Amino acid sequence: MSHPPSAQRPQLALLIRLGAAFVLSVMLVFVKLVTESGVTLTETLFWRQLPTIPVLLLWFGMRRELTRLRSERMGAHFRRAVLGLTGMFLNFGAVTLLPLAEATTLGFTTAIWAVILSALLLRERVGLWRWSAVLLGFAGVLVIAQPGQSHIPPLGAAVSLGAAFTIALISIQIRDLSRTEHPLTIVFWFSAFSLPILALAMPFVMTSHTPYQWMLLAGLGLFGLLGQFLLTAALRYGAVASVIVMDYSSLVWATLFGWWVFDRLPPAATWFGAPLIVGAGLVIAWREHRLAIERGQAITGS
Repeated sequence: MSHPPSAQRPQLALLIRLGAAFVLSVMLVFVKLVTESGVTLTETLFWRQLPTIPVLLLWFGMRRELTRLRSERMGAHFRRAVLGLTGMFLNFGAVTLLPLAEATTLGFTTAIWAVILSALLLRERVGLWRWSAVLLGFAGVLVIAQPGQSHIPPLGAAVSLGAAFTIALISIQIRDLSRTEHPLTIVFWFSAFSLPILALAMPFVMTSHTPYQWMLLAGLGLFGLLGQFLLTAALRYGAVASVIVMDYSSLVWATLFGWWVFDRLPPAATWFGAPLIVGAGLVIAWREHRLAIERGQAITGS
């Protein structure tokens, strides 16, 4: 049974995405703490995904809505799972290799990658505004990374940019799936397809854990599940170009958590580069919003 598409509710979408930014910022704190405690990245991903299936089965079962897990688009769910697992690996790896604020800021290049992908893959005409924003955003990346003389490891910067690129692709996939699928259905099948892949590696990476490490893994799973649902729900009620603006609030949380939990504030290069990347993303979001309005007016003939 497919789920009928929902009407657009942009204000609700913005509010949900704002909550997602906070929840996922907390999740990344758990990621950094758990990997610093000695848990491997692969095992971290496994425990991040594992709670999703029983929690959602219980949720749908209590509501007598297990039929919502049916889907006629299993191929699309599988492709989303493969790409999603790759994106999670890169995203968690970036947080492990970089300070929170720098990893978060470089992750904002998702909007920039989305413009490039729309031009190369979708053959969309990209005008001066968006190409200028792309150049502005990558200027910000250079300011923060400072090739050859930065405090940021080149590998960490590359992994973070790779994560942003992958997330741009995932956003397009989720937007397409949300036309017919319930948000929790998308989340369920992501875990259902990705868990077996991670489970194959577990015998080679799993070790015994302390109560502290289990507490961190439990927090990671809880906030990860909630954040994933909120992200998916936001894309159901609003366009990618509109809701992505709320993601920039995560820089505030990343800076605060980096200072509060890890006793580290971003250096001057990050403070100078971050506004360039954020500004580029805002220009892209504004331009996408204007183009959506123009397309709507052209369809209605107004």
